[in-house]
Amino acid sequence: MTDHRNSATPIDPVKLDRLAEVAVKVGLGLRPGQDLLLTAPAIALPLVRRIAVHAYKAGAGIVTPILSDEEMTLARYRHGHDSSFDRAAGWLYEGMAKAFSDNTARLAIVGDNPMLLSGEDPSKVARASKANSMAYQPALEKIVNFDTNWNIIAYPSLSWARQVFPDDPEDVAVGKLADAIFAASRVDREDAMGNWASHNAVLRERTNWLNGQRFRALQYNGPGVDLTIGLADGHEWEGGASLSKNGISCNANIPTEEVFTTPHCRRVYGHVVSSKPLSYQGTLIDNIAVRFEDGKIVDAKASRGAEVLNKVLDTDEGARRLGEVALVPHSSPISQSGLLFYNTLFDENAASHIALGQCYSKCFINGAQLTPQQIAAQGGNQSLIHIDWMIGSAETDIDGILPDGSKVPVFRKGEWAK
Repeated sequence: MTDHRNSATPIDPVKLDRLAEVAVKVGLGLRPGQDLLLTAPAIALPLVRRIAVHAYKAGAGIVTPILSDEEMTLARYRHGHDSSFDRAAGWLYEGMAKAFSDNTARLAIVGDNPMLLSGEDPSKVARASKANSMAYQPALEKIVNFDTNWNIIAYPSLSWARQVFPDDPEDVAVGKLADAIFAASRVDREDAMGNWASHNAVLRERTNWLNGQRFRALQYNGPGVDLTIGLADGHEWEGGASLSKNGISCNANIPTEEVFTTPHCRRVYGHVVSSKPLSYQGTLIDNIAVRFEDGKIVDAKASRGAEVLNKVLDTDEGARRLGEVALVPHSSPISQSGLLFYNTLFDENAASHIALGQCYSKCFINGAQLTPQQIAAQGGNQSLIHIDWMIGSAETDIDGILPDGSKVPVFRKGEWAK
């Protein structure tokens, strides 16, 4: 395949344009006349501009970008008044919530240095995160409930590339990260749209099989893992393309290798250790080991980042319970790359994982018609956070437990059993 890079940039412009087109047409399924709200780091402007082109070609109404900047973020932590860390721009998130209620599509580009805040006061980081999570709730509810079509993609910034490829020259590191993003996002080949159609079809076969089984629980066994995750009453497996409440089919995450559903937040038992590190707000949390009783984490440890982990678990009542369980084969392309991306959008697609915190109402039968109270009664969790971390490996076995107590193999040695 022809390499279109030149000496001015290590990022292939043709593949970057493909990513933008896939984000608009596959990720969002943007409809003619629909507005688009886009957030991104300022360094990602080359991708933002290509997205605007493809969005307007698809008939977008208004494309509104909101850009962030790493240096401005650091300025706050180094020079901001202490009281500012208990505040957030609530007015902005209220506006976002109104936009999503009015059928505006949502696209987020990630690409900031994942370790940007590693040298800052962890107390300020935690306070700012909590204040932001609380202020963001009106908009977040529209996203987690799939009120509108939304999508997340990534841009290979230099600061991020330095973390993933610390031993390479800067231009080489950016080029390697760009290639890894393009490959994982399935835009490294010419027929990106066809690739996504085929991939979505495979994920749909998986969800159809799981939904046909109606498992009561999943039982995990492997090195350091003896865990039973009860599944929410009336749960529904999702994966790949999904229909939002506004009737538009979207792929919320690009890349994606997972099928996922809602666990019962009060029916999780046993212990589990993480199979890969979790990068969270500038801290690498490694070797997470937790024990569940009646759905709640009652004991938590980590060989690195334990203080941050415990702060997360104390966010609110729902932070110690699960809001998502996802299945990813060990043979996934991201796993086979051998890379730690320091970014959950990619790292969660390298292994089966669980998520602490908020559940998705989408993962219930007729979820769009259920009230928050009904979702909670069926086992759905509520929280200010939603944090995924990996528990799967090449040695993980998973059985589905049917209502009569019998077991059906789901994973063997980290791969689908069927």
